[in-house]
This record gives sequence, structure tokens and C-alpha cells, in this order.
Amino acid sequence: MEKHSLIRTVYLYLFALIGLVLLTIGSVKFVDMALKTFVFTRADEPERIRQEYGYYSSFPVSVSKVEEYQAEEGLQEEEKAALAQWLEDYEEWQEAEAKIDYLASQRHREASNNLAFMLIGLPLYLFHWRIIKRESVKE
Repeated sequence: MEKHSLIRTVYLYLFALIGLVLLTIGSVKFVDMALKTFVFTRADEPERIRQEYGYYSSFPVSVSKVEEYQAEEGLQEEEKAALAQWLEDYEEWQEAEAKIDYLASQRHREASNNLAFMLIGLPLYLFHWRIIKRESVKE
């Protein structure tokens, strides 16, 4: 009968436990996300309000100030063209920003994170638990 060291046994049980914990955390977070989506739909209300009123897209420069600078007499044509291009880019950015659903984006990030926990935790747990079971059957 082959005898294994205490360190190896502790290692196997520890990593099986870690895998199980990762799997549990990922599963719990997925259930939480599903409950927020389908049962407790008002749980994400603050996120919806922030998205609706545009708290995500604050900009440090006032568009009216840029338009004032553009109308000044002392600017060269290149500078006026650069300001006009900036205003055009800013409007395109605002349109693109308005199309983003931040709540869905956040849920996708959470789902990706939860799935990563599960994809790492399940093989980690199964691998180490299989070794433990095989060794316990031999004994």
C-alpha cells in the first residue's frame, strides 16, 4: 500500500475546496443576476436612472465655450477647422454613447466574470476530487 504525505493530502483537499468555492461563487452570482433580471426588476433602478439622465457621459469642456472660441476673430482657419472637427467628433461620440445600454453591458461583464469562476472552479474541483476518490478507494 502506497502512503502519501500529509502535504499532498492537504494540497488535494485544499484545491478541491478552492474549486468548489469558485464554482459556488460563480453559481450564486449567476442566480443573483437572474433574480435581479426577472424577479427583483427594480433592484437595478439606480443604474437605469443614471443611464437615462446621462450621468455616465459628463464632459469637462462646455460645447458653448467651444462654439464661442470658434466664432472669435483671432483664430486661424486651421484652428477653426480643428474646433469644427472636434464639435463633429463630439456629436458622433454623444450619439454612440446614447446607444449604449449600460445595464446590459454591466450584466454581460458580470456574466463573463461568473462564467470564468465556474469554468476555472469546476475542472479544478473535479480533477482534485477525482484523485482523492481514487486514493481513498485504494486504501
